[in-house]
Amino acid sequence: MNEAFSSGTTLKPFRDYLEFEKGLSDNSVEAYLHDVRLLMQFSQLEKINKPTESFDVEDIRSFLIFITDLGMSANSQARILSGLRIYFEFLTYEEIRLDNPMRLISGPKLGRKLPDVLSVAEIDQLSASFDLSLPFAYRNKVMVELMYACGLRVSELVTLKISDIFFNEGFLRIIGKGDKERLVPIGESTLTLIQRYISQYRVHIPVKKGQSDILFLNGRGRGLSRQMVFIFLKKQAETAGITKKISPHTFRHSFATHLLEGGADLRAVQQMLGHSSITTTEIYTHIDRSYLKEAIVSFHPRSKRNAL
Repeated sequence: MNEAFSSGTTLKPFRDYLEFEKGLSDNSVEAYLHDVRLLMQFSQLEKINKPTESFDVEDIRSFLIFITDLGMSANSQARILSGLRIYFEFLTYEEIRLDNPMRLISGPKLGRKLPDVLSVAEIDQLSASFDLSLPFAYRNKVMVELMYACGLRVSELVTLKISDIFFNEGFLRIIGKGDKERLVPIGESTLTLIQRYISQYRVHIPVKKGQSDILFLNGRGRGLSRQMVFIFLKKQAETAGITKKISPHTFRHSFATHLLEGGADLRAVQQMLGHSSITTTEIYTHIDRSYLKEAIVSFHPRSKRNAL
């Protein structure tokens, strides 16, 4: 966790409250502290000119909308709300504030309904369900892994260029909505899958003129359509026995949820999803790439696995 985000003056007494007044386990204490740190990170990112101890109902609702837009699942939001309820209970207990705004917060049902988020086990189940003897099964498997590993939009996936994959550095260059450019770290296991796809599968496809730099190709040597990705995902989910309704965006939400649940901070996830206004120049001058890569290495489930 970036120390700049964990310097709130109430964290130490809150830890003491959790340990001594509530008698919670070390894991529970750390989970609740993480929830409060997320709120503090949100305050800094959104430049809210007051400490989190002074947050009102609207500030907390804005925070919930923010993490909803990042892709955090309703279950994860509910767990964070539990932590924030104890935090504001502590603030009133210590008479740091007189009211508890959490009494007016009913739950995480804010904004649009998110698609289902897959668990790590379900993503493993889906990835393992590909029959690699079938045409393009390996390509499809790599696309699933890439969407989950990097939180890509489907439009970003199908337009990804080989020249925008920096294998040695472990980054992708992504052109997102509004032609905004960002760098996204990618784990070694996923890079290995991509290299294998290029050298063992893609090399046998007769590439059409103008398509030579597009990573994922169909049998006619052209780039894929978004619809093709939706169709194969639906069929593969049925093959894998997954009953949740999934789409390419499911993997983007799973990426964000698993990173945040694992301990990554909001700024890192926000940058990797491309939700902030970043110009091409700012990517290279203001974002610490080692900071983003550390978030992937430390908190993404796939960084702890070998290539599939």
